[in-house]
Amino acid sequence: CNFIHAYASYIYILMKRLFDIALGLLLLPISLGLMIIIAGLVRLSSKGPIIHWSDRVGKRNIIFKMPKFRTMHSESPNIASNLLKNPEDYVTSIGSFLRKSSLDEIPQIISVITGDMSIVGPRPALFNQYDLIKLRTENGIDQLAPGVTGWAQVNGRDELTTVEKVAFDIEYLNRMSFFFDLMVLWKSLSVLITRKNISH
Repeated sequence: CNFIHAYASYIYILMKRLFDIALGLLLLPISLGLMIIIAGLVRLSSKGPIIHWSDRVGKRNIIFKMPKFRTMHSESPNIASNLLKNPEDYVTSIGSFLRKSSLDEIPQIISVITGDMSIVGPRPALFNQYDLIKLRTENGIDQLAPGVTGWAQVNGRDELTTVEKVAFDIEYLNRMSFFFDLMVLWKSLSVLITRKNISH
């Protein structure tokens, strides 16, 4: 029984990685034109780099650099936007649109191809989200590769507390399968279209 479970886990991990690489390599050239347009808009909207490299917590709590199109002014505090008193004061003129449409996340395709991230998995915590990191580590979530989208993302996103996020992460850990990942991806598209639970 343990052998069968281990074999099934190995097959799932292999399929997940192959899917990530295949989808990443497919999306990269398709989205190139859009990325060039967004890069131009970011450059025109405010001073600072086009890409913001955020220190994020990856698999086994290893810190990696996650790329996003910059949506906030360069002098903004390096904390989660939901912790800011008035987050809208720090967002650039194009930043709000990029965040609500999730277009700022497109550069993460590179992180998926390199293996720092997966298409589906728990969203990577900022290096200083200590409560979230602690809870995830206590529940084994730290053993998962972070995702561009995830189960918590499609069940609340900005509206969730830290405890609620981890509860969804635990549910994802317990239900992990290739077909469940496809379901999460499908629901992500629905959330993206409706912009549900995206507050900033």
